[in-house]
Amino acid sequence: MIASEINKTGFKKVNTIKIDIEKELRPDGVVLLRSAIQLDPHPYRLTERLVHWAAVAPGRIFIGRKNESGDWITLTYDETFARVKSIAQALLQKNVSAERPIAILSENSIEHALMALAALHIGVPYSAITPAYSLRSTDFEKLRHVIGLLTPGLIFVQDAKKYERALQAVAKGVEVVGTLNPPSADIEFTHFKELLQTPVTDDVENAFKVIEPGTIAKILFTSGSTGLPKGVINTHQNISANWQQITQTFPFLKEEGLEFIDWLPWNHTFGGNHNFGLTVYNGGSLYIDDGNPTPNGIMITVANLKERKPTVYFNVPKGFEDLIPYFKKDKELCGQFFSNLRMLFYAGAGMPQHVWDAWEQLAVATIGKKVLIGTGLGCTEACPSALFASEPGGFAGWLGVPVPGLELKLVPTGGKLEARYRGKNIFPGYWRQPELTSKVFDEEGFYCTGDALKFVDENDAGRGMIFDGRIAEDFKLNTGTWVSVGNLRAQMIAAG
Repeated sequence: MIASEINKTGFKKVNTIKIDIEKELRPDGVVLLRSAIQLDPHPYRLTERLVHWAAVAPGRIFIGRKNESGDWITLTYDETFARVKSIAQALLQKNVSAERPIAILSENSIEHALMALAALHIGVPYSAITPAYSLRSTDFEKLRHVIGLLTPGLIFVQDAKKYERALQAVAKGVEVVGTLNPPSADIEFTHFKELLQTPVTDDVENAFKVIEPGTIAKILFTSGSTGLPKGVINTHQNISANWQQITQTFPFLKEEGLEFIDWLPWNHTFGGNHNFGLTVYNGGSLYIDDGNPTPNGIMITVANLKERKPTVYFNVPKGFEDLIPYFKKDKELCGQFFSNLRMLFYAGAGMPQHVWDAWEQLAVATIGKKVLIGTGLGCTEACPSALFASEPGGFAGWLGVPVPGLELKLVPTGGKLEARYRGKNIFPGYWRQPELTSKVFDEEGFYCTGDALKFVDENDAGRGMIFDGRIAEDFKLNTGTWVSVGNLRAQMIAAG
């Protein structure tokens, strides 16, 4: 199908937010943008939504994952909440607290989800730590740093034997809870099933009731690509406000039948906050995909997609690109995938325009309409979303406009506009690193992202923003000319 025919084709109808942006220009050149739409009232504890869905839709599937035989093992909302309460009771009887959080070293799993929800339900912080620090490292430098900062009272692993070398390095004197394969005798080990057998008392409900908006929910560690990882504090208010912001931006998420199938790791804010949290918040069903955008992992993803009908499909640009050849040669896969799909959503990097165009062509060839391709801009410190491109007819690189309840401050810096955020979803600081926290907030309390943005149309703020590189990466030649590294990188990749 030629491009002109694709451009004339309409979009599958979806309910998204009305764009209404207020713009303020200060004398010093600073620009403030905010949505004129107020953030709606919302609960500030995620498990309040778990309680709700367990009551009104007890038999609805919350989470599923394939076992070794290839069968989907699932838990309903009612089953999930019952298990969460038992695990929460067990945690209250262990050496965990606001000062001794729970560390989760493992990949996405049903047990990982239950452990995280139980911690949230009783106000004990937890931290999902990338498995790479445990499984790919030889000196465990980053893992030691993270565990040293956390001082956990308990460590969860799915497969204790798989993580045994890492546990030997960091778990001395700390209880380890695991689902599979107990480790050597010198590690204090408790089987996960013991937690599930714990009788529930009123202590669980009492702990839930004393959670406040500022109670720390979780600590997410940055990638550490430019130094040792920093622990980003996410309060209950931070993450719940952002789920409300996302849901208001995409109101169709509230409709029944919400289904996700997702591989994105929960140690990252995209998978762990955005996708996992939205599932519980809106009563959806989340199927864990054990694949990923690698030569072996992509085959697992394709097999899983043949069995599910997602409402929204989340991925990184490379993941979308790697799937294109499989979709082009498999009409049955396309039919299954697009049958219930409302939106494709990417984050983590910019999507090349040819990948965007290929997915529009696949949608038109399959259902006769284009599908909304959404994205935005955020970061771990925004828990994670700050801007969204939520209207049909977008283009690669378009980041959209601020979500309700967030103020975007654009500060002239080195010939560019640096993006700064303020709102309920913005983190309060780094875990046990006040010296770092003090450096990232300006005098008005805005978080300084280091991202540079520019207007699609300076005369119409409602058209939104596009990415303009990273302030910290840019440098000046001896001719006095600034080099925009982010833009240069994108152009080099496209040319290659």
